[in-house]
Amino acid sequence: MSLDAADITTAIALVLIIEGMLPFLSPTVWRDTFERLVRMSDGQIRFFGLSSMLVGLVVLLFLC
Repeated sequence: MSLDAADITTAIALVLIIEGMLPFLSPTVWRDTFERLVRMSDGQIRFFGLSSMLVGLVVLLFLC
C-alpha cells in the first residue's frame, strides 16, 4: 500500500472536518473542554496525545 499526495490531502481534510464539528455544533462545550485542557499539566497533555496516537494507530491497523 502506498500513499500519494491525494491520500494525505484527504486525510488532512477529514481531520479538519472532524476537529471542526464540536466547535460548530456546541461552542459552549468546546470552550469548557478547551479551558480544562489549558489547566492540565504538560504530562497530562502528553499522555492524552500519546493515547490518541495509539488509538489511531490501532484503528489504522485494523482497517488496513
